[in-house]
Amino acid sequence: MAGDPQKLTVSLAEIESVAKQAMVAHGAADWIAAEVAKAVRKAEATGNLICGLYYLESYCTQLRSGRVNGIVEPQVSKPKPALVKVDAGLGFAQPAFARGLPVAIETAQDMGTASLAICHSHTCTSLGYFTEQIAQAGLIGIGFTNASAVVSPPGGNAAVLGTNPMALAVPAKGGGVAFQFDQSTSAVALGKITMAASAGESIPLGWAVDAEGNPTQDPNAALKGSLVSTGGYKGWGFGLMVEVLAAAVTGSVNSLDVKGLKAADGPPHDLGQFYLLIDPTGYSGDAFYDRLSRVSDAVAAQPEARLPGSQRELPEKVTIDAVLWENCQALAQ
Repeated sequence: MAGDPQKLTVSLAEIESVAKQAMVAHGAADWIAAEVAKAVRKAEATGNLICGLYYLESYCTQLRSGRVNGIVEPQVSKPKPALVKVDAGLGFAQPAFARGLPVAIETAQDMGTASLAICHSHTCTSLGYFTEQIAQAGLIGIGFTNASAVVSPPGGNAAVLGTNPMALAVPAKGGGVAFQFDQSTSAVALGKITMAASAGESIPLGWAVDAEGNPTQDPNAALKGSLVSTGGYKGWGFGLMVEVLAAAVTGSVNSLDVKGLKAADGPPHDLGQFYLLIDPTGYSGDAFYDRLSRVSDAVAAQPEARLPGSQRELPEKVTIDAVLWENCQALAQ
């Protein structure tokens, strides 16, 4: 916003540089900080602010406290021919993915499909950041991860699952990404309820229940209660699927046992992410792209409609909160 003293226009290159410097200053290895900073930059570029600079202070304080290991080298292995496993060693998810992705891509190109399990990592924040990289390599990418328990089962009143997002990215025939989405399996992000509480606003019915399991429009009651799944039982089923793949398959922590993700002290996150990589032409050849075009053309024919994540053009600069930027620069000192 031009002229707004509370806002600043900052280049994405500068955001990435400051983010990297801040993490290095707090004990991260150079290459590890660089991988995480790339994800911070992308989050800011796409407007996914909660996964961008908003997380930088948490990264830095947790590097100092030991909640995240900023120097550990991820260990890549192949338990079976089409399975790629990366033990993140309680370090960041982004460098663990960076180490495992080339092996997973090569495996999927050879085998037709592959799975990539990131085990025992810090929160990955934006899941779509990773599936997009899979699609850019010409493969379908599907991803799953879990988080702190904030979602109760239908008819219940105690949180069991996290927002448990899943993401899909589909490659375009000429390269790049045809479309992609990254969404939680909860009705809404917890942050929206926190923001409503801070603003003294009510929330729509269907977002959350209070501590007794009753639907509520009071955000403060919701914060003492739990979120609900999107689409009721249907969303709950998807959340359970994500929990099985992200926690049980990777041997990482259940949502029930994840401690506050941004708390300065406490045990490491120990989260897991699970990805499927699929050769889109392995079964049907170019018919895959013909069928994809059939859908995309039908959507494009409707003036106000578009496929999610398609036709995305990223800026070189973004407008950010001035106080947040000042704090980030201080962390980099």
